[in-house]
Amino acid sequence: MSNNSATVPTATTDSSRFVTEKVSEEGGVISGSTGGSPASKHSSTGGGGGGGTPQTTNKGGVPDGNCPPSAVPQKGDGTDDQPFVTDREKMSGYETNLYLYSEEMEDRPRISTLINSLANYSNTIPAATDPDAKPQPSARMGTLIGVYLPCIQNIFGVILFIRLTWVVGTAGAFMGFLIVLCCCCVTMLTAISMSAIATNGVVPAGGSYFMISRSLGPEFGGAVGMLFYTGTTLAAAMYIVGAVEIVLTYMAPSLSIFGDFTKDASIMYNNFRVYGTCLLMIMGLIVFVGVKFVNKFATVALACVLLSILAVYVGIFVNINGNDNLFMCVLGKRLLKDISINDCHKRSSGPLYQIFCGNSSSEGAGSCDPYFEANNISKVRGIKGLSSGVFLDNIQESFLEIGQFIAQSKDPDEIEPLDRPVYNQVFADITTSFTILIGIFFPSVTGIMAGSNRSGDLADAQKSIPVGTICAILTTSTVYLSAVLLFAGTVDNLLLRDKFGQSIGGKLVVANIAWPNQWVILIGSFLSTLGAGLQSLTGAPRLLQAIAKDGIIPFLSPFSVSSQRGEPTRALVLTVLICQCGILLGNVDYLAPLLSMFFLMCYGFVNLACALQTLLRTPNWRPRFKYYHWSLSFLGLSLCIAVMFMTSWYYALLAMGMAGCIYKYIEYRGAEKEWGDGIRGLALSAARYSLLRLEEGPPHTKNWRPQILILSKLTSDLVPKYRKLFAFAAQLKAGKGLTICVSVIRGDYTRGVGEAMAAKQSLRRTMDEERVKGFVDVLVARNVIDGLSHLIQTTGLGGMKPNTVILGWPYRWRQSEDEKTWQVFLQTVRSVAAARMALLVPKGINFFPDSSEKVIGNIDVWWIVHDGGLLMLLPFLLKQHRTWKNCRMRIFTVAQMEDNSIQMKKDLKMFLYHLRIEAEVEVVEMMDSDISAYTYERTLMMEQRNQMLRELRLNKKESLGVVQTLVDFNDVPSEEKLPLVQAIVDHHHNADVKTATKVRFQEPGKEGGAEEAEESNEEETKEQSEENPIISKDGDEEENSVYSESQPQDDNIPLTDANFKDTPNKANSDKSKKMPTITPDEGNVRRMHTAVKLNEVIVNKSHDAQLVILNLPGPPRDSKIERESNYMEFLEVLTEGLERVLMVRGGGREVITIYS
Repeated sequence: MSNNSATVPTATTDSSRFVTEKVSEEGGVISGSTGGSPASKHSSTGGGGGGGTPQTTNKGGVPDGNCPPSAVPQKGDGTDDQPFVTDREKMSGYETNLYLYSEEMEDRPRISTLINSLANYSNTIPAATDPDAKPQPSARMGTLIGVYLPCIQNIFGVILFIRLTWVVGTAGAFMGFLIVLCCCCVTMLTAISMSAIATNGVVPAGGSYFMISRSLGPEFGGAVGMLFYTGTTLAAAMYIVGAVEIVLTYMAPSLSIFGDFTKDASIMYNNFRVYGTCLLMIMGLIVFVGVKFVNKFATVALACVLLSILAVYVGIFVNINGNDNLFMCVLGKRLLKDISINDCHKRSSGPLYQIFCGNSSSEGAGSCDPYFEANNISKVRGIKGLSSGVFLDNIQESFLEIGQFIAQSKDPDEIEPLDRPVYNQVFADITTSFTILIGIFFPSVTGIMAGSNRSGDLADAQKSIPVGTICAILTTSTVYLSAVLLFAGTVDNLLLRDKFGQSIGGKLVVANIAWPNQWVILIGSFLSTLGAGLQSLTGAPRLLQAIAKDGIIPFLSPFSVSSQRGEPTRALVLTVLICQCGILLGNVDYLAPLLSMFFLMCYGFVNLACALQTLLRTPNWRPRFKYYHWSLSFLGLSLCIAVMFMTSWYYALLAMGMAGCIYKYIEYRGAEKEWGDGIRGLALSAARYSLLRLEEGPPHTKNWRPQILILSKLTSDLVPKYRKLFAFAAQLKAGKGLTICVSVIRGDYTRGVGEAMAAKQSLRRTMDEERVKGFVDVLVARNVIDGLSHLIQTTGLGGMKPNTVILGWPYRWRQSEDEKTWQVFLQTVRSVAAARMALLVPKGINFFPDSSEKVIGNIDVWWIVHDGGLLMLLPFLLKQHRTWKNCRMRIFTVAQMEDNSIQMKKDLKMFLYHLRIEAEVEVVEMMDSDISAYTYERTLMMEQRNQMLRELRLNKKESLGVVQTLVDFNDVPSEEKLPLVQAIVDHHHNADVKTATKVRFQEPGKEGGAEEAEESNEEETKEQSEENPIISKDGDEEENSVYSESQPQDDNIPLTDANFKDTPNKANSDKSKKMPTITPDEGNVRRMHTAVKLNEVIVNKSHDAQLVILNLPGPPRDSKIERESNYMEFLEVLTEGLERVLMVRGGGREVITIYS
C-alpha cells in the first residue's frame, strides 16, 4: 500500500474519498513545479508556489513544503502504468490536453487519479498482527489458504467431538440426519446470500457486520454487529468450557477439586466454572501479549482438527467388524455406570448386589431393588462395527425427560425412576427433543464468515469468497452427515446416548472409535478447541472496536481506542468479562443454544439483506456471483427464524429484544450515517408504492387530516422570526402527519443559492428543536408574492400534498406607507383559497404556549359560518396534545332575530353528540340595533387613512413628511398624540391608554415602554422602505410581524354618550383638519358594524379563554388598495381585545363527518 493510501477514509465509500485522494496526490505533483503555472492555481491544497520551492499541504500524509517530492514516492507519480512520468510532463497535461477542464479539477478528479484511488482502496477491520514484528509485504492468498481452510477450522468445533454421538443416539439416525441437514441448509443458503453481497463491489472486511450494515443501514448493522460480537464472545466461552470438559472428564478426572463428579452433575459444572475461569485468564493474557502466538497456533489447531477427523474415519473402517475394547454392563434394558466389566454380575459377593441390595447379604433377597431382582445382568459390546447391522437399532429416536433412565426400550417401566433410588443407573441430565438438539448442534456449523473476514489478504476476493466458503460448507456438511450415518451404524444405541461415557469408565466415545489410539482424538480435540477459543477472543475485540469506530452506537465510543501497541485493550477487557459470564453457566448444553440465537440472527439478516437488494433492484446491485435468488434468501431467513424459535423461544425473544433495543437506541441517539443501504431503498420503494396508491384527488372525509404547510418568515440572520408557529404546528399534529415548512427569499437563485441552503438548515434545526416531524424548503424568487404562490401550488407530491396553510398575521401593516405590507398577505390568502386549501392565521402568536407548557382553561370556537367543519376539528386535534389536553371546548354560534335560539342550541348539541365531540354549547343572540356613532367614527378614520395613503402615492416627493406623520400617528407617548380612532377604541373598551399600548405584542427580546416604542417605530418605518416581506432585512413585513397597535384586554363596555364626551378634542388636531371631509361608504359602515358588534360579543364571552377560534372572512374580490386596507382594518376590529386568536378559513370541503 502506498503512502497515499493513508488519505483514503476507512469508513466511507462515497465519492468524497476520491476527491481527498486527488487533492493529496495533486498537491504533491503540482507543488513540484517551478513558477506559477496555470494549473497550480486550481489545486485546492494551496500548492503551486513560485521560485521552485516545493510546497504541499500536510493533508492526508502528504509531506509539507520542506520535503522534496522525490523523497516521498507517490502511487500515481511515475509508475510504469502511467503515460506521464515527470512532474513537468504532468503539468503539460494540465496546461494543454486538459486545460478546457482546468476549472473542474478542484472538485472532479482526473480519471487517472480516480483509478489510482480505487487501486489503493482499503476498508477492513485491522487484522490481529504482532506489533513488535517487522512489517512484511501483504500476502495475496488464494482460495484454498485464504478462505477454504480458515472456514474448515472455524466450522469444525468442539461439538463434533463431545456431542455429535450423543445427538445421533438420542435423535436416532433419521432425525439426527434431519438435524444436521437443517443446520447445514441454513449455512448453505446464508453462504449463497453472503457470496452475492460479498461480490457486489469492493469486499468490506468484518464479516456479517460490515456486510449487513452497508446493506441494511446503520440501525440494523449496529444491532446485528453487536449480536455477532456477543455470539463470537459466547463461542469463546463454549470452547473454553468444552476444553475443560475434555480434560476433566476424559483425560484427567483426578483433577476434580469438588469430589467425584460422576455422582453429582453439579460438582462437574462447578469444576468447569473454576477451571474455565483460570483458562480464560490465561488465554486472555496470551491474546493481550502474544498475538503472534495466536496466529501461529491457528495452524497447529487446524492440523489437529483435520488429523482427528481423519483418525475417526480410519477407525470406523478399521473396526468394521467391531472391537472388544469397550463393554457395557446392562441391567435388564437399563445402562449401568461406574462398574468394572469384571464385576458385571448379580452374585451376592459382587458390587452390584451391594449397591442394589444393601451391604448385608443376610437380610435376603426381599430387600433388593425390585427391578434388580426381576432382570438379569448382561455385557454388551459398545463398538459393534458397520457389519453388525446395529444401524437398524439406531434409526428410532429416544428422547427423554430429565431424570429418566437410559434404556433400550421406551416402556415407562424401563425408563421411569418410580420414586426409587437411582443407584448407579445412567439417566438423562437434560430434557431432550428435536428442537433442543438443533440448538445444541447448530454451533458446529457456524464459522462461515471466516473467509470474508480475510478479504483484505485475498488476491481475488470476489472469486475466492464464494468458491472457498461454499466448498468449505459442502465439505463440512458431507463430514457431518456421513458421521451421523457412520456413528449410527457402528456404535451401540446405549453407548451413543451415554453423553459423558460413564458406562465405559468415563471415556470419550469418538476417541475409542478412532485409529490408532484414543489419545489422538483427545489431544487433537483439546488443542483445536483451544485454538478456536483463542481465535474468538482475538476477533471479538476487533469487531467491537470496528463498531465503535463507525460511531453509530455512542456509548461504545470508549472502546474505539487502541493501546500504544495498536491493540484494542479496552474491547478485550469487555470481551473477557462477557466471556466469564458465559463460563459461569458451566455447561456446553446451555451455552450452545444461547450463542446459536446470535448467529442465527446474523445469518437471518444476511439473507434479508440479499433478498431486499434483489427485490428492490437497486442500480448498484450487480453481484458477480450469479447463482442466487431472492426466494433462496427468504427460505434461508425463514429457516433461521424457525430454528431460533424451535430451539428456545425465550432465548429467541432475548436475542430479538437485544437487537430491537440496539436498533431503537441507534435510531434515537446514534450518529446519522448514509451508506446507501437497502432499508433506505426499501423506504423509497414503499413511499413510491404508497404515493401511487394514493389518489391525486382529495381523500375521503373520514381520512382527512391536516397536512400542514407553514409559511415561515426569516430574520436577517436567516432564522425563523416566530418559533411559536412551529410549536403550534407540532401541537396541532401531535407528532403525526405531514408538515412542510417553507420560506421565500427575494433575489436571484444563482446568486442566492448559498443563502437558501443556510436558511434551509436553519429551518431544519428549528423543526428539530420544536420536535416537528416533516420537511423544509426554501424558494428564491424575484417576487415574493409569486414565490409564495408557486410554493402553494407545487409543494407536495401526488396524494401527499399539503391541505392546510399556516400563515402569520402582518402586524405592522398599519405602520407602513407601502401597500405591499398587506398585499402579500392578502394575495397569499387568495392563492390558498384558489388552491382549495384550508387556511389558519394565528394572531398574537408570541403568546401561544410552548409545547412543554400545559394550559388550563377554555378553547372557544365562534362558529359564525359553516366552513366544512374545520372549526370543530381543530380544537379536537389540539386537545390530543399534552399542552391543550386539560382545556375544555366551548362552541358559540350567533342567532339573528328570526332564528329560534333554543332549537339551534338543541340541534347543535345533537350534532356534536353525533360527531363524538364533547363541548359546551351556547347560542348568542345578536339583536338588530342602530349603527353606533363609534362605528361611524371608526369607519371615518379608516377612510381618512386611505385618503392619506392615496396622497402619499401621488406625491412621493413629500414622502418624508408623510412618514413622519405616520410615526406620529402610531406613537403614543401621551393621550394627546393619539389619533381619533385609537382614543375611541381605548375608551370604548375602558382601557388605560398609557399602559395598554406597545406592550402586548412585541418583538421577542424587547421590553415595553414608550421610549423604546418610539425608536422601534422609526426603525420599522425605515425597514419597510424595501419590498421583501419574508426577510426583515429587506424590509416589507408580510407575516408574523410585530403587532404594536393597541390591544386592550378588558371586558367590552357598551358605548354611551359619556364616552364620547370624554373623547379628547385634541384628536382633531391640525393634522386631522388638513384632511378633506369624507362621507363614509355605506358598505364599509355595515362591515364595520358587523366587526364591532361581533367583537363586543366575543370579548364579553371569551375574554378569559386560552384560545379563540373564529371564521376568517373572505378577502375582497377586487384588488383595489382601499378595499384591501379596509379588509385588514375589519379584521383588526374583529379581534381587538383578544390575546390568542386563530382565524380559520376552510378549503371548501367537508373535513368531519358523523358517519362511521
